[in-house]
Formats: sequence, structure tokens, C-alpha cells
Amino acid sequence: MLLQTNLKHIATEDDFNKIINENENVMICCGRMGPMCLPVYDVMEEFENSGDYNHVGFRDMLFDNPDAHVIRNLPECSGFMGLPFTVYFKNGKVVKATSSIQSAEQVKEILDTEFK
Repeated sequence: MLLQTNLKHIATEDDFNKIINENENVMICCGRMGPMCLPVYDVMEEFENSGDYNHVGFRDMLFDNPDAHVIRNLPECSGFMGLPFTVYFKNGKVVKATSSIQSAEQVKEILDTEFK
């Protein structure tokens, strides 16, 4: 099962490993089609389509997918209470992780700081 967004989806653990290992900069939003998640997907789609972040891979992953343990069980996400879990990877390593709703300004600040 996949999320109904215009983002590229991660469906399996193999997809996840391939994405983070073959792309220098990756932002993954792991959530559901809920009120805290939808705005984050919208922000990601906006940035992906802007052309300003062609050096970043924007992906989503369904939180309830059994393979989403690759995000859910990250040490950086251990204290998270709200969806979505949004994780930023640089060269296969977590450089930032956030939970719950994020504004375009908050996401932009992270992208500009971590993925210069």
C-alpha cells in the first residue's frame, strides 16, 4: 500500500536502502494521509517542483507499512510522539529528524542547512 501523494514512494526496505545509498541528499516523510502529514507532503511537492532543490530526493513512506520500521526504529525517532516522522539523510546517514507538522519555512531551513 502506498500513500496517495505526487511524491515518489518507498514501499520496501530494499527501496529505502537503495534510495539513501544512491542519493547524497534525501528527505523521507513517513506518515499517513492525516491532518499533520498532508501539509508536509504538500511542502515537499512544492520544493521538488520548484527546481531549487534538484539535489534532494523527496520521498514518502507509509507509516503502517511493515517495512517502515527502517524509519520508525531509528534512534533519532525514538522520542517522537506525532506523525509524520520526517528524516533527512546525507550520504546514507541521518543528519536531522523531525516529527509532527512542519511549515515550509521550517523545512526550507533544514534543507538549506543540511543539504547546502
